Amino acid sequence: MISDPEVSYADSTSAMTAATTGDLPAADQSGPSGSGTTQGGTAASGTGNDGQWHFVVAPYLWLPGVHGTVGAFDKDAGFKASAVDILSHARFAFLGAAEARRNRFIANIDTLYMRLQASNSIPFPPGLAQSATVKASVFILTPKIGVRLINAKAIKVDALAGIRYWYFGENLQFYPSYLGLNFSKSQDWVDPVVGGRIEGALSPKTVVTVAGDAGGWGTGSQLEYQVVGLLGYRYKPNMILQAGYRYLYFDKEKAGPSNAFAKAAFSGIVLGATINLK
Repeated sequence: MISDPEVSYADSTSAMTAATTGDLPAADQSGPSGSGTTQGGTAASGTGNDGQWHFVVAPYLWLPGVHGTVGAFDKDAGFKASAVDILSHARFAFLGAAEARRNRFIANIDTLYMRLQASNSIPFPPGLAQSATVKASVFILTPKIGVRLINAKAIKVDALAGIRYWYFGENLQFYPSYLGLNFSKSQDWVDPVVGGRIEGALSPKTVVTVAGDAGGWGTGSQLEYQVVGLLGYRYKPNMILQAGYRYLYFDKEKAGPSNAFAKAAFSGIVLGATINLK
């Protein structure tokens, strides 16, 4: 979910020369005594190979719909909720990413937390229960480390690897609850993931980012993967406003005596900003 604010427009010949040789384009080596730095103190080519740590934060809003299948005891049921359905029942959400980079080394983390709630009256006999409230929480944490394979002014390519932690919590309460029918359950697991990211400047103000990863392979889930596409507008030298699309899927393997399993896909529009702190 992060675009590098140092990505800037350059002609393709200069970009690929810098990518393959690691040298700054001649037009950009304008710092005092050939230092290749700008007034901001970072590499004039936008490659950032200055031996310093660079920090970026990226708050964002994701509006996904979800569909999938859950099952147990050799039975299954499909489910589907639109982005409007989820948004109407959202009670709290936090989504954001952060990244630290020094030369070609990269470390980043993506966090998503959402709490949902719905209440409805139920047709139980009088005196048992009049309404039920369902609360659900989702927490997804993805830390990664990686290396920048191509580090040019107009194009950057990263290889990344890490883990994705999944947590789902459910709580069902009846009001009043004379029979003690309340229910609470949670599931969590961890998957290894590998992936990459490509960023390119289409113009002095426009940046495109394509990223993705895949993992699982029978550790926590059988398979999981995500694909992200973002189009960014350079609002300020250190800030890029972004809009795009994100697709995230998991296939949780059967487990326990009940052979419980779940498959789900989350997909929807992403809006956010990438801010260069240093």
